Amino acid sequence: MNPEAERIIALGVAHQVTVSCAESLTGGDVASALVSIPGASAVLRGGLVAYHSDLKSRLLGVDASELAQGGAVSAAVARAMAEGAADLMGSDYAVATTGVAGPDPDPVSGLEPGVVFIAVAGSGLGTWVRELRYSGPRDEIRGLATRAALQGLHDALSHDYPL
Repeated sequence: MNPEAERIIALGVAHQVTVSCAESLTGGDVASALVSIPGASAVLRGGLVAYHSDLKSRLLGVDASELAQGGAVSAAVARAMAEGAADLMGSDYAVATTGVAGPDPDPVSGLEPGVVFIAVAGSGLGTWVRELRYSGPRDEIRGLATRAALQGLHDALSHDYPL
């Protein structure tokens, strides 16, 4: 089990808050890590894998013109995905992942493999985004992004509900 996921579920249960996920790059791995923890049903409202841009726009409210011009890998897209997931799923917090796993650069933005954006909505800090840069094979980049998303969600909960 993932220790960050365990802490997220524990904080969610203790403070009666819910979370949701909007995933592209990680393909459902963040939600999967959360549901592997006993008690997840009290905290996780749901997860959406929006791999294609039209789903990011239609289901999560990401601006379609922004996606067409700049691509799906940006801080603004990650922010909109997280906020859209919180709204769509009625959760207190939401985490979103988008990035380039490779092996090729993003066809719209030209960003190289390893560029990742993680966003968390719902925190007392507001919605925040982290840009990360990794190197390595596709599976490694996706794994690192999953861990970063869980860490980000945990950081937001810990900020709002310190020990």
